[in-house]
Amino acid sequence: MTTAEQQASAQRIFTEYLQRKGHRKTSERFAILSEVYAHEGHFDIERLYDRMKVKKYRVSRATLYNTMDLLLECDLVRRHRFTPDRSSFEKAHAFRQHDHLICDACGRVTEFCDPRIQQIKNTVSEVTGFKPLRHALHIHGLCAACLANRNDHDRD
Repeated sequence: MTTAEQQASAQRIFTEYLQRKGHRKTSERFAILSEVYAHEGHFDIERLYDRMKVKKYRVSRATLYNTMDLLLECDLVRRHRFTPDRSSFEKAHAFRQHDHLICDACGRVTEFCDPRIQQIKNTVSEVTGFKPLRHALHIHGLCAACLANRNDHDRD
């Protein structure tokens, strides 16, 4: 699915969700959705707010936070807690399943996909009768650059 198709599909889902729940369909909400789906990778709300201000959108922080809650509710956005003090978000619709490596030194987040994880989910489901709806795998450690930097300091 292309980015344009992904955005159009997300907009349809959001429109239907807002109608079903009796929420107003405002231009600000759709501008936020558009910015989220134009962005590659993870983001936090403050950086999204700053990016929208630079682009001259007239969106308040309150509208941004409330809209993010709506996008989470209708599964168009996923929230992650890579660190205890901040939430990160990423688009979720028509986005391939992946997991995350988090560097505890520099905070870098690297996405990876391993089909064996899906095989494990399938096996667990068959054995237990449990139906997984979603999963999140976060592996914390040191990225190659931080590890190399640490080893360089150890030699001094």
